[in-house]
Amino acid sequence: MYSAFEPFHWSLAHGRSLLLGPQGLIMAIVNVTPDSFSDGGRHDTTERAIEHARRCIAAGARILDIGGESTRPDAAAVSPAEEQDRVLPVIAALAREGEAVISVDTYRAETARLAIEAGAHIVNDVHGLQREPDIARVAAETGAGLCIMHTGRDRQKLPDVIDDQFAFLERSLEIARSAGVLDQAIVLDPGFGFAKDTDENMELMARFEELLRFERPILAGTSRKRFVGAVTGRDAADRDAGTAATTVMLRLAGAAVFRVHDVAINRDALVMADAMVAARLKASAHSGR
Repeated sequence: MYSAFEPFHWSLAHGRSLLLGPQGLIMAIVNVTPDSFSDGGRHDTTERAIEHARRCIAAGARILDIGGESTRPDAAAVSPAEEQDRVLPVIAALAREGEAVISVDTYRAETARLAIEAGAHIVNDVHGLQREPDIARVAAETGAGLCIMHTGRDRQKLPDVIDDQFAFLERSLEIARSAGVLDQAIVLDPGFGFAKDTDENMELMARFEELLRFERPILAGTSRKRFVGAVTGRDAADRDAGTAATTVMLRLAGAAVFRVHDVAINRDALVMADAMVAARLKASAHSGR
């Protein structure tokens, strides 16, 4: 029987790997953009993005997710060249420092290939391989880790939130397998906030354990999302405590990786959640269950 807390060695590019399962890991958001919904413009130069990334590592992040195009619903599109101009220098500089595992947040196959050549280890595709399916072949050929995200944008969703997760992500997994991506390279993301209203996001959290039927690690990206604001009444910049609460809840439900803006508060939340996971497993072993 699949357990979200058993060791899983996530295979990444350049001979790297990450151990998922026994402890949750933090993926820090590094938006090299002027218009991201909560931190647009704060790290929109190479130098500022690199400094922010270093601070995230010092605070406890294991992965840096570098993005050059905002994914908020009304964001202006950028050209592939502009996206690459934003992210590639940051990735190359951080890769030379050698410490961090680097993810590129892109749906474009060419950007993904260039990012991996520059030193990235993971491709994080918010369109679940279904906008540019060739991105899966890039991951397969380079050995990159692949994060496949669910989205409800630009399509008709099924009424049930979990049914829609399986309908969309099973198609994405077919694309990955057909391209030759190995199972140990794949992590899934249910796409909190992507064409989901507050009720849908809360139901997805409440039923999160049903996603473990995929039998693979799951990344949770709730950080500062609109539904956190709807519940807490906070503006985007003040949603980190609410985000940390979701980190605890989703870790206990089996999430493995947490994509966040504020590393420090979520790191502490995750340490407490992991302690509870360990206590639960110990209690279960003692009871013989």
